[in-house]
Amino acid sequence: MTRPRISARISAISESATLAVDAKAKAMKAAGRPVIGFGAGEPDFPTPDYIVDAAVEACRNPRFHKYTPAGGLPELKQAVADKTLRDSGYQVDAAQVLITNGGKQAVYEAFATLLDPGDEVLVVAPYWTTYPEAIKLAGGVQVDVVTDETTGYLASVEQFEAARTERTKALLFVSPSNPTGAVYSPEQVEAIGRWAAEHGLWVVTDEIYEHLTYGGATFASIATVVPELGDRVVVLNGVAKTYAMTGWRVGWLIGPKDVVKAATNLQSHATSNVSNVAQAAALAAVSGDLSAVAKMREAFDRRRQTMVRMLNEIPGVLCPEPRGAFYAYPSVKELLGRDFGGRRPETSAQLAELILEEAEVALVPGEAFGTPGYFRLSYALGDEDLVEGVSRVAKFLGQVG
Repeated sequence: MTRPRISARISAISESATLAVDAKAKAMKAAGRPVIGFGAGEPDFPTPDYIVDAAVEACRNPRFHKYTPAGGLPELKQAVADKTLRDSGYQVDAAQVLITNGGKQAVYEAFATLLDPGDEVLVVAPYWTTYPEAIKLAGGVQVDVVTDETTGYLASVEQFEAARTERTKALLFVSPSNPTGAVYSPEQVEAIGRWAAEHGLWVVTDEIYEHLTYGGATFASIATVVPELGDRVVVLNGVAKTYAMTGWRVGWLIGPKDVVKAATNLQSHATSNVSNVAQAAALAAVSGDLSAVAKMREAFDRRRQTMVRMLNEIPGVLCPEPRGAFYAYPSVKELLGRDFGGRRPETSAQLAELILEEAEVALVPGEAFGTPGYFRLSYALGDEDLVEGVSRVAKFLGQVG
């Protein structure tokens, strides 16, 4: 008998759809095609100079040429604790913070630490592509709570309760949301958090888009709003989106000390410490003010309004107004099965592929986020490219037969 070359556990992991779309778009551009990419969730702004300067200085510091604690630089852990109190009113100490190699490692380590095989996690769909893989790797079972454009992609307590079983261990809560831009009101956050507390569930809350809200929407941390959750909250965050630092790869996990200690043990064997230079840059970021993000948020808000208006002008496309993050998530269900120059895409994945080939615009189909029939478009790109890209999509979709 020939044994499989790749383990079943790793073979079951899907490639990141968003990064795959972005890579294909970049390859087409390198080949000379004028592709505009709406795939990657990455600010088009450079990292602020004062953060870069801190990294340059760290490069010259012999202390950072050596191993440092696997759980993070002590001064960065304290700064993250201070920043968390400042920005969300949630008080923790440095021993409750683990510095990770980007937000994705924090997601993986949270579920690896909390879940045993068969434990169920309630996940609102549409969901970010990494969540299912992290839950699966931990042996957990994802239970989808499906939302759509009629509710602005917001889930209710009633939906969560209908999905809960005796195997449910955790709720994954994300606001603002990737991919939909949905933002729960403080009242909704409170109701969901109290329901979770009542049933003794863990809440893993991803707050990486906390500073990107628009149109009167406000971010509310479930850990702060619902103190009765006690020590059953794990907060995930990082510098990538707030400070335009996607490539620096610094995130963090905040939780009860026993969870953080266990996750730190895992990280000590998986990666050891996060790059010291990147940690020094993150220290400068979280210790500084939020003036840089305010400028970015203003640009994102302008682009958000432009994109939503243009998408809703396309016959057959319906795009709710995103209230946070930097994504629009329009429904294209009415366009499926129609004729486009002799081709009839039956799925949003097929339609996205056709748009990339014919209009040279890269979109991520809803299949990647658990809800076929939609596209995700990031508006974290330049204004001119945004208008040109959506205009190409509108022109192509206008050919519908």
